[in-house]
Amino acid sequence: MQYFIRDLIVVFILFAGTVLIGQNIIISDKNNPNEPSIMINPKNPAQLIAASNLNNYFISSDTGRTWTVHKQTSSFGVWGDPVISVDTAGHFYYFHLSNPPNGNWIDRIVCQKTTDHGKTWTDGSYTGLNGSKAQDKHWCAIDRTNNIMYLTWTQFDEYGSEDKNKKSNILFSKSIDQGTSWSAPVKINQIDGDCIDSDNTVEGAVPAVGPEGQVYVAWAGPNGLVFNKSNDQGKTWLNKEIKIDPMPTGWDYAIPGIYRANGLPVTVCDLSDGPNKGTIYVNWTDQRNGSDDTDVWLSKSTDEGLSWTSPMRVNDDPEGKQQFFTWMTIDQTTGFLYFVFYDRRNHTDASTDVFMAISKDGGKTFVNRKISDAPFVPNENIFFGDYTNIIAHNNIVRPIWTRLDNAQLSILTDITPLEKIVTVEEFNDENNVENEISNFPNPSGDLSYVSFKLKKSTVVSLEIKNLNGQVIKKIIDNEIRNYGSYIEPIDLKSFHLPDGTYLINLSLDGKIKTERQVVIK
Repeated sequence: MQYFIRDLIVVFILFAGTVLIGQNIIISDKNNPNEPSIMINPKNPAQLIAASNLNNYFISSDTGRTWTVHKQTSSFGVWGDPVISVDTAGHFYYFHLSNPPNGNWIDRIVCQKTTDHGKTWTDGSYTGLNGSKAQDKHWCAIDRTNNIMYLTWTQFDEYGSEDKNKKSNILFSKSIDQGTSWSAPVKINQIDGDCIDSDNTVEGAVPAVGPEGQVYVAWAGPNGLVFNKSNDQGKTWLNKEIKIDPMPTGWDYAIPGIYRANGLPVTVCDLSDGPNKGTIYVNWTDQRNGSDDTDVWLSKSTDEGLSWTSPMRVNDDPEGKQQFFTWMTIDQTTGFLYFVFYDRRNHTDASTDVFMAISKDGGKTFVNRKISDAPFVPNENIFFGDYTNIIAHNNIVRPIWTRLDNAQLSILTDITPLEKIVTVEEFNDENNVENEISNFPNPSGDLSYVSFKLKKSTVVSLEIKNLNGQVIKKIIDNEIRNYGSYIEPIDLKSFHLPDGTYLINLSLDGKIKTERQVVIK
């Protein structure tokens, strides 16, 4: 049993308009870890368990500051795609793919349980066994009112096959006895996918539970980003998927330096007692703005999935940079949303940072923060995994990600206290201005200044008008300005204005603030 820890001094750097606040911890750099999952015990938040490919798991008893490293075993084989869940009793579950000695590669989804914080595990139960068909990309949600466990995943008739008669489907199974046994899987998609493991394959089924026990799940495939739900614990489902977004460039795309990348969706539902209770959120990435401009998106539904908002861009940098491998969670004690993703906004090459985005207002606004202590450069010949992960409970937020240094993979988390990542004041002004527009000196006939402060990347226009609304001069014309404080000069003298009163209009993402400017020569 070994400890692999790096406690880094908290640093504060103003970096391209984004504050870096990081206290990174290396969980492990052994056994080529990638594709991590992490979970916190809401009954005892000091306890966390994480896992990574291929068969690693990690235990922390101090909210993620130190970790012990372990290998998972099962008679069914432990073959990657680790997913960690926890029930209300504080029992953790490790879901993974299989490779049994007397079976077929990834022929079932295995669930192993621990009741002593990872000291011992059951050999495992399983679901999905269907001859030689491949069972892949599973995720679990647990109903906090009754501990019923819901599992969704993709079944391939024949993984990787180009045969048009071979299909992929989204399957659902549940356990009502805390993982001891599982219901017979049922198909919940209407439109099948192919088996190529690309845009026309149905994948990304991450379930979520609603406040009245509804089961929600979204996935991507040939019909874009779609949604289905059950109001009776998975007995029946909608007979037609609801479309969330066309996902115009698909979920399978290329990122320089990455072995393979995807924009598969993540689904969560707000169960808090906050103002957004019951809202369903779906988070993904795609390249609708170009192959050199992958973005992080969020859509939400306030009517149990019947209708969805247009995509909201989570990353707040100017256009033209790569953000990829997003994951999202919700703190069910507050209703706040947290996102983690890789980000290249500060670089012109494949150098990669890790960012966190936070929304405290149900996805209306987002604050982005760089949380990695240093950039890294991935190698397209080294498999990096297919996802990151993040969990939050009672303002304890623990992202987890993979990085590469000198051909060595490692997985990290960050333990920076939330209050050092983002301040309450950054979310208070729905118009995106922390301080009201101020122009000074006023009156003036020579040089005046307009000051304002932005809390995210914003399209800004600034102009001076007469009292009839006619534009005299555009000082800023639809420019993207990053987070920060600005003081913009206005050369009144050069406009040759007669004495009188004029209007200073500041437009921020189309929302206008107005101040009067008196001109006296």
